[in-house]
Parts: sequence; C-alpha cells; structure tokens
Amino acid sequence: MIRWLALCAALAASPALAQEFDLSLPQGSRQLTERIRVLDSYDLPTGVWANGVLPVQALEGRVEKRSWRISVGSKTTLQILAPLRDQILEADFDVLLDCAAQTCGGFDFRFATEVIPSPDMYVAVRDFRFLSAVRGDEALSLLVSRNPPDAYVQLIRVFPTAAPEAEDETIVAPTQAQGPAPIDMLGRLQSRGRVILSGLDFGTGAGALGEGPFDVLGELAQILAADPALHLALVGHTDNVGSLDSNIDLSRRRAEAVRDRLVEQYGIAPDRLEAQGAGYLAPIASNLTAEGRDANRRVEAVLLAH
Repeated sequence: MIRWLALCAALAASPALAQEFDLSLPQGSRQLTERIRVLDSYDLPTGVWANGVLPVQALEGRVEKRSWRISVGSKTTLQILAPLRDQILEADFDVLLDCAAQTCGGFDFRFATEVIPSPDMYVAVRDFRFLSAVRGDEALSLLVSRNPPDAYVQLIRVFPTAAPEAEDETIVAPTQAQGPAPIDMLGRLQSRGRVILSGLDFGTGAGALGEGPFDVLGELAQILAADPALHLALVGHTDNVGSLDSNIDLSRRRAEAVRDRLVEQYGIAPDRLEAQGAGYLAPIASNLTAEGRDANRRVEAVLLAH
C-alpha cells in the first residue's frame, strides 16, 4: 500500500526537470530503434509477478521506447545494469521495482511486460534484469538481457502530455548489424512452420540434454504460454555417421529430452508436445564436412495444426 501511495503522489507532482535526463550507454553501444508516440499509454510494472498477476500502474502521455545492442563479452546483466541504475538514481528518480529473472517472475513476468519486438530487443527468460522508477510525473522502465557476446537494453519513458511535441512515431535502425540478430522464433514458426532450437547441448552420441540454462527453451515456453492452443512436434536430427536405425533412435531420444525439459522446468502440458526422430534423413548442410555435420545435428520445433 505504501508503494502505491508513493507512486500516486509521485505521478501527481510537478513536471520540473522532466526531460533533462539522458541515459548514457557504454562505449560501443548501437541504438537499434527509437519509437515515439505523442500520446499513448504504458503499463509500468511496479511489482513482481505473483499469484497470476503483474502489478502495474497505467500511465498516459508521451511514450518513448528505445533499445540498444552492446558488445559485452562475458559481463553479467548486473554488470550492465548497475552503472545505468546509478545514473537513474543520480537523476533523482525513485526506484519502484528492481528485480532479476526468476525473482521478477521468470517468463510469466517477461510475457506480461511490454517488450520491443525482435530483432530490436531480445530477452532471455533466465537472464534478464528489470527496473522501474518515477521522478515527478515522469516514469521509466529499464530492461537488460544478454545473448552472448551481446547485451540488449530497452528503455521506456513516459512524460506528461504537456511535454514538447515530436513526430508521432520515429524508428531508427542501425546502418550495420553487430553480429547475427536473435531469431524471431514466433515469426519463423508462423512463416516457415518450423524453427531450429539453437544452442542446445548434448553429449557426443548421447540423448541426455545438458543442464543449461538454454534461453531458446525459455523463449519457446513463452510462445506456448501465450497461446494455449499451440501444439508442436519436437524433431531430432543427426549427421550420417552410423546406421539409420541408430540415428533415428538417437534423434528421437534427444527430442524427448527437450520435451521433458519443457514439461518439467516450464510447466508445458505434455500433450502439447510430440517428440520424433528423423535421423539423417533431412540434412540442412553437406555431411561431407565437419561444419555441415555439426549443423545437421539439431532439434527443431515444428508447428502443428491447432
């Protein structure tokens, strides 16, 4: 209750200094997008996901959304967020929420929170941090995540409607990409009917899935949670080393391991996921090279009819 009263009081305060704050990103940051609406609304998260609910404060006014991509190597999300949070505090913002991944509510929090669409923003459901803050009648949220060796930062700011006007919407994209952009998994499922679940780790010749965490499975779980009618087939594939029967068995066991992880870790209903093995019958590269064989060893998610 105290937090809600403090937020209401802050949003009713005067708009002094409303636009004097500019977030300074690390050297080497590349802005991916800028989207401005003179009059729009934004649900500012003010608490963690709990009991099926994300506490938010509905705001209206000028809404600015920006995202950046930063080459960070092995830096953690906290190492990325901390200097940005310091800037926010030094600018006299009052922090309402400051949480990390599972303490925020994991993929439930991620799904309920507004995120700029891929590829302009990427969120790993097990490796992100979120902060929301207010200063007078200005509010902001900061979302930081990683897709090593890069990090992604999203800043959403809301100003009163009396703020100076701008173009109704502006979109800024980089002139050059810094490495491959994250895959739009849902878009690829809808347009191609299948998507490769990249980054999974299996032992050589083994069907057991490594401990992870695997961000790609968190993303897939988000998609399944958002559409309860969605059904997928998980299909394992191998290179052509060994017999067809042994490779079909290995590829099926790997698909089953992925299905089990989605069921056990993310709570996906088992009847929404099939597990099949294709062995070496559907290569995507030549098996004559080590690189090609490596590409052919994969698990795909295939969209099934509702």
